[in-house]
Amino acid sequence: MAITGDDVSLDQIVPISRDFALEEVSLDGEVYFLGSDVTVQLDTAELSLVFQLPFGSQTRTFLQEVARACPGFDPAALDPKFLWLSRYRRKEPEPEPPTPRGWKSAAGTRPGRAIIGGGDSSFDESRPDGKGLLVDRSSRGQDKPENLLPRQNKSKSEITDMVRSSTVTVSDKAHILSMQKFGLRDTIVKSHLMQKEEDYTYIQNFRFFVGTYNVNGQSPKECLRPWLSHGIQAPDVYCVGFQELDLSKEAFFFHDTPKEEEWFKAVSEGLHPDAKYAKVKLIRLVGIMLLLYVKQEHAAYISEVEVETVGTGIMGRMGNKGGVAVRFQFHNTSICIVNSHLAAHTEEYERRNQDYKDICSRMQFRQVDPSLPPLTISKHDVILWLGDLNYRIEELDVEKVKKLIEEKAFQTLYANDQLRAQVAAKAVFEGFSEGELTFQPTYKYDTGSDDWDTSEKCRAPAWCDRVLWKGKNITQLSYQSHMALKTSDHKPVSSVFDIGVRVVNEELYRKTLEEIVRSLDKMENDNIPSVSLSKREFCFQNVKYMQLQVESFTIRNGQVPCQFEFINKPDEESYCKQWLRANPSRGFLLPDSAIEIELELFVNKTTATKLNSGEDKIEDILVLHLDRGKDYFLSVSGNYLPSCFGSPIHTLCYMKEPILDLPLETVRELTLMQLQTEDDGSQLERPMDIPKELWMMVDYLYRNAIQQEDLFQQPGLRLEFEHIRDCLDSGMIDNLSASNHSVAEALLLFLESLPEPVICYSVYHNCLECSGNLTASKQVIATLPACHRNVFIYLMAFLQELLKNSAKNHLDGNILASIFGSLLLRNPAGHQKLEVAEKKKAQEFIHQFLCNSP
Repeated sequence: MAITGDDVSLDQIVPISRDFALEEVSLDGEVYFLGSDVTVQLDTAELSLVFQLPFGSQTRTFLQEVARACPGFDPAALDPKFLWLSRYRRKEPEPEPPTPRGWKSAAGTRPGRAIIGGGDSSFDESRPDGKGLLVDRSSRGQDKPENLLPRQNKSKSEITDMVRSSTVTVSDKAHILSMQKFGLRDTIVKSHLMQKEEDYTYIQNFRFFVGTYNVNGQSPKECLRPWLSHGIQAPDVYCVGFQELDLSKEAFFFHDTPKEEEWFKAVSEGLHPDAKYAKVKLIRLVGIMLLLYVKQEHAAYISEVEVETVGTGIMGRMGNKGGVAVRFQFHNTSICIVNSHLAAHTEEYERRNQDYKDICSRMQFRQVDPSLPPLTISKHDVILWLGDLNYRIEELDVEKVKKLIEEKAFQTLYANDQLRAQVAAKAVFEGFSEGELTFQPTYKYDTGSDDWDTSEKCRAPAWCDRVLWKGKNITQLSYQSHMALKTSDHKPVSSVFDIGVRVVNEELYRKTLEEIVRSLDKMENDNIPSVSLSKREFCFQNVKYMQLQVESFTIRNGQVPCQFEFINKPDEESYCKQWLRANPSRGFLLPDSAIEIELELFVNKTTATKLNSGEDKIEDILVLHLDRGKDYFLSVSGNYLPSCFGSPIHTLCYMKEPILDLPLETVRELTLMQLQTEDDGSQLERPMDIPKELWMMVDYLYRNAIQQEDLFQQPGLRLEFEHIRDCLDSGMIDNLSASNHSVAEALLLFLESLPEPVICYSVYHNCLECSGNLTASKQVIATLPACHRNVFIYLMAFLQELLKNSAKNHLDGNILASIFGSLLLRNPAGHQKLEVAEKKKAQEFIHQFLCNSP
């Protein structure tokens, strides 16, 4: 595409590049924009743009419990004592010489300043409205293709309630290089620039509009300007969040909805008329959507845009609850915007707390430099958190609440607000602030009116919709609801902030950079880096299924700056076994500095079976390598307690006693026993028809939860899952005390952990082919091994009983077929995620058995 200088405008630039993290650098008279996902060469003579695009993009799927990626490694000069390591390192081009000293750029620019970008999305053609706004198709649900770039292990979602991250010296702020992978000298420059940031930056206020609206599945029916732009000066940045964008089953299970386009258009048309805006990003998870816009004059100062989603629904699969977020760099300040929809119902405040913690621990953003650990929400200068947090007013009856609202006694109401109580108890949002609530509760109204809920449930009014913030130099100018909008049973909420952003003084920046480079020239010598480790042997005792154990140690550096990395051992594909990871696994240390490394051990469905069988043990050796230095060896040992989770169906059928009561050798033999289609008479004892652990869970649900509303759709509590697992593995079923939702989720996790699914991999494609043909489908089920066939029939009978009580539990065949279809029918090709077409066929296959006797 050739354009002339006169033709260049923001409307042309933004749609092309706004979703790529670009960095401008001038080399040999040509200008290049480089980033993690795109390289753009700008020929200054003819002003033509040449793009080199990647072949894929990164996806976040739910409940991928600790996927072990091996980060790339930049080879440096090899230590002669450790030449054996050289052939196991990934070969890469030699890095270019360090660039800070000879760096050049066009006037008025500096490295790290980029046009809108970051992320890995593809866009449709520009909308014909002249605004240059595009719909981000990659944001629909979780169905984004995999990125070829390595990413840090990210899914700590199921393994911890806490946000734990080590402090890393390297800053993601001071970007002075054009290449993602940099040498030691460049890393030192970046670290010193971060330390001296106040020497070359100043604080400038920018106005942020933050809005949240639960639209109850409705399409836009009225102009949004009373909410978005009435009575305020034009904001510099818009952060607009929605919840319950679409309540249909199609959106819930297949993550696609026309409501995305409808509300995107309504917001774009409702922005302040006195300014022109460019859309930076749209991100959506089922019904939770977040839009970020900036004024066009600020577009060049937005960089490193990344988005993530976290579903906190059942098993982490369902995105009806959870959060979406976008992080970006604005000038020299890092900002993270989070939009969340937490668990409903007055009594479920503990689940809301857990949802918040899950979002914090699982929301991790990759950095431009893939060698750096991912950024968590807390690792940002400014955090803005909005959404339907669903905290209610408790200990007051409905009429009392309404009376206090009429009297505008909002402080009395606020004293009974659940969010206030949980923040005071430091259970959630520690360190966050919220403005005074001077407006009446925003939930629940009769749709189309300002009348409180008159339905049968008659919900008590509550401040469900909130805006909180964390960071320095933040001043809230307004916090209000907007009663004029009546589309939903919620009222929209807005908050306007003045936020102090660090802006670079170009002259001071260059002076600071020159001083750092001069000091490095004096310091560089042939010294070999050396570190000390606080601990080298680690023992993890009584490791349990899906229960995180953490051991930590400290790396303390000597007098020479160094980079460290855990490297692969000979003939191994990763630096550690699948059940282990180091956090961070690589990093940089200035002289006399230290960093804490956490070794996290977590056994999941991928690793449990081999630990049960003895094919794997809690034993490993880690090699910690110093760039230009020596290697350090760390030993890991421990013992794993076998569990029914991760055990094959036929193995469990032969276990008459609880798995923890059996000798380890017996567990190993039964786990390694081959699955037989029919009993060949070789076994000494006849197996049970179905695993006793499966019967325990189903029987518990049949007795206690047959009429439970939202069964298999609402997540349980993590501590209760651990209790359920221990009861099943020890046979202490009489001690089982947990909520119906926790037992239901444990059942789903049990089915997901089976190394061979209930419907065996060998007949997977046959099932899809005969989907819709009940007779043919029954014939396929008849070919299953007896234990698998019995389990399938047993589960279908239980689900049919649930459907008989649908008037109470509100379940239907489509919901159950969608949930169980992906667990009972799994693609044998690498256990990959089902495509939408396969999902629908799997759902149809299960659905026909729910409507008929298997």
